Parts: sequence; structure tokens; C-alpha cells
Amino acid sequence: QVQLVESGGGLVQAGGSLRLSCAVSGSSVRFNTMDWYRQTPGKQRELVATIPSLGSTRYADSVRGRFTISRDNAKNTVDLQMKSLKPEDTAVYYCRQSSGNYWGQGTQVTVSS
Repeated sequence: QVQLVESGGGLVQAGGSLRLSCAVSGSSVRFNTMDWYRQTPGKQRELVATIPSLGSTRYADSVRGRFTISRDNAKNTVDLQMKSLKPEDTAVYYCRQSSGNYWGQGTQVTVSS
């Protein structure tokens, strides 16, 4: 069974950085397209970043140049490095494996102004 567990969220001041990690079990991040989404209350989940099994990473316009998605095949994790954080980045961040549409439980990121 595929399971995704996010970690690394927290409270940070505007301009700061956080690194989120998604630990995957039951499948290999090397061979799957993996996404990071985020959601704020009352809004739909927003696709933030994608790392395909093949090809280039992709980012939402709102985070391009500030966020970096990467995979660690040895640890079987997918990370999201977030820099120059803004209050509007505040959300619950979710990891998703595209194949099979598996989701983690989410991790809260709060950016204070």
C-alpha cells in the first residue's frame, strides 16, 4: 500500500525559508510523477510544483524562483525547498503521487508578516 507522509511545516517570518519533505512507502519516487499542492480554507487545492518521472520540473507562477522541488531516490522522498516566503504562502501543503492519486495528510505552513 502506498503511503505519503509530509513533514517540515511550521511557523516562519516573511522572508524566511522552510523545507518540506514527503516520505513515500510502497512505491518509488524515482519512477513516479510527484506533486506538491497547497490549500487554504475555502479555496481549492492549488498545484505548486511537479517533478515528473521524466522531464523538467514545473512550478506555479506564484512560487517560481522561490520554491524548488527535488527527489532523493536513496531516501525515497520528495522535498520542497521554500525561500523568500510570503504571508500568502500560508496553507496546508500536501504531497501527491500522480499514479494512483495518492495523497499525504498535509503539513501546515504559516508565514507571519
